[in-house]
Amino acid sequence: MARVLTGLETLLRDKARLLRGKRVGLIAHQASVDGSLGHAIDILQSLRGVRLSALFAPEHGLWGAAQDQARIPNARDRRTGCRVFSLYGRQRAPTAEMLKGLDLLVLDLQDVGARYYTFIWTMALTLAASGRSGIPLVVLDRPNPLGGTHVEGNVLDPRFASFVGLYAIPVVHGMTMGELARLFNERYKLGARLEVMPMRGWRRKMPWGQTGLHWVAPSPNMPTPETARVYPGACLVEGTNLSEGRGTTRPFEHVGAPFLDPPAWAEALNRQNLPGVCFRPCSFQPTFHKFKGQLCGGVQWHVLDASRFKPYLTGLAVIATARRLEPRRVRWRKPPYEFEMKKFPFDLLCGTDMIRRQLEAGRSLRQIESSWQRDLGAFRRLRQRFLLYR
Repeated sequence: MARVLTGLETLLRDKARLLRGKRVGLIAHQASVDGSLGHAIDILQSLRGVRLSALFAPEHGLWGAAQDQARIPNARDRRTGCRVFSLYGRQRAPTAEMLKGLDLLVLDLQDVGARYYTFIWTMALTLAASGRSGIPLVVLDRPNPLGGTHVEGNVLDPRFASFVGLYAIPVVHGMTMGELARLFNERYKLGARLEVMPMRGWRRKMPWGQTGLHWVAPSPNMPTPETARVYPGACLVEGTNLSEGRGTTRPFEHVGAPFLDPPAWAEALNRQNLPGVCFRPCSFQPTFHKFKGQLCGGVQWHVLDASRFKPYLTGLAVIATARRLEPRRVRWRKPPYEFEMKKFPFDLLCGTDMIRRQLEAGRSLRQIESSWQRDLGAFRRLRQRFLLYR
């Protein structure tokens, strides 16, 4: 099976001249590797005529050690001697001071295909910084582990913009980082001098297992491609007082709380015949995060047919069913959340308060899904102009 070539590899093969004679700033993390697991930092530093001058760290840090929402400090990289500027703390966009002396920015971040995952917003803010500074930005493309055909969920309401959703895209957008960069830059007039290095060999229907690439966890609680598959739905649990499985070996695949009955919850979910998924009753004891050290009753998601699976709708079903079983105990998480001090975290994740209000009103999943179809159709038409892979 031929392996997909990442944007990092096509840059080196086809357009390495873009780097020569340049002082380069690199936005990267631990998953910024080529097909042989060589890291972008080491690769760029080894190139003749290229000066790697600054590094920029997104959420979880340059090497992915920090947990969710932990602020990343500025630092200095021991191996290269470069300054490491934090893009997840007081500053989330590269500032003029950070960009001083640079000729080129290169961004190489592995995304997971969900609107809440903050790396796409680090990219969006970097696009805007490129536009302000005039420093060109090269985005190195990587596979969307969810593929590039499934698009699902409500489109974000700008009134609920936050660092888990800055622009009007749905929860499951079905685009790569390079495609999103093109959309953001044009649609929101960010003015970046943008060049996208496309992959070779990637097809929109291609699951991660067919890429031939090694999976490197892009964040501490994204250990496998299977985690990414359920994440667009399971991440909604962050907006409640239930555990999303952090502190277990199956984050996001395990969800639960000490007060929930696993067989009853699994049975109630499986009765709904949600497409492509089955729920197994389970128990787990988180070693950190919500309910640390407590025995939780929960369910584990098992995706049986990825082509039919609707992760976002399924996540809503998980929460709605838990609320029905334990109406007095299942609650919405309170702020703060992702630098936002007032709005409900669940509303920030959904990009609207409409979904929460529909759940509270007891609307059916079919009614909720119908409510976002018009806006989703408009997004589908918009995205067509920016797709790089057919």
